Amino acid sequence: VQLQACRGGLVQAGGSLRLSCAASGRTFSDYAVGWFRQPPGKEREFVTGINWSRGTTSYAEFLKGRFTISRDNAKNTVYLQMNSLKPEDTAVYHCAGRLGAIYMTPHMYTYWGEGTLVTVSS
Repeated sequence: VQLQACRGGLVQAGGSLRLSCAASGRTFSDYAVGWFRQPPGKEREFVTGINWSRGTTSYAEFLKGRFTISRDNAKNTVYLQMNSLKPEDTAVYHCAGRLGAIYMTPHMYTYWGEGTLVTVSS
């Protein structure tokens, strides 16, 4: 499975951005897909995840409802809609996949995209 995260960029504080993660090589059907981020100089952290077949989701508490994960079956793509962005959301965002349930720990994921940089200016 190859994952490709796209659509990062520069946005002003308070703005919105939508990231996409497309899979090739197989479908996501029995996978959990997670979004992680790594702020400059910090550890990689869990943002959100979705169980593809059930549609169940999990979010990091610090998001406070600002981000939404969704999926498009036809495009085999997972999206991360980010609203009310803050400068502290600046990070490289990665999508990752694993068979089975959503986990919040990065090492539980088998497949990783290269990451896309999101920069939020104040």
